[in-house]
Amino acid sequence: MPDYKKMYTIMARETEKAISILIAAQQQCEEIYLNEPEPQIRLLHPRPEPAEPRQHP
Repeated sequence: MPDYKKMYTIMARETEKAISILIAAQQQCEEIYLNEPEPQIRLLHPRPEPAEPRQHP
């Protein structure tokens, strides 16, 4: 009969390792993002929309 307790323990331990790896990767990416200089935002003036032709009844 399979040792379910051992199987569960292995699965739980390895799952915790995987979660820790993902959290560390996310934190590294957040640090990179936060350490980047602020982008320069340039506002663009929208083009005026052409006037719609008037419809005569």
